[in-house]
Amino acid sequence: MGSTTPARALARASVVAVVAFAPALLPIAAGANSDTLSKQMYRLRVCESSDRYHINTGNGYYGAYQFNSSTWHGLGYRGRPDRATKNTQDAATVKLHDRRGWEPWPSCARKEHLH
Repeated sequence: MGSTTPARALARASVVAVVAFAPALLPIAAGANSDTLSKQMYRLRVCESSDRYHINTGNGYYGAYQFNSSTWHGLGYRGRPDRATKNTQDAATVKLHDRRGWEPWPSCARKEHLH
């Protein structure tokens, strides 16, 4: 092992500091993105169903996000969305949003300025 110059010692210390603090920054960054999507999903729910997870108005769309049966089943879920838990409906919405963005909800996405 050779001797460490002041410049190398400073460089090592900088790397250690970044690595040590990086994990603390990750939840903030992830939380910021999650909060944004969470808030957008809330606005979507209010627009689609007045935030009612168990809604069935008889129009072929069900639950808080107004899924039709073919979309719901295509995402791998059974039964009807209005009979699923809040967490399941939220997870299905995230899954569909990851695949298709806001396109499945054109009216409310436009009204709520979701992009």
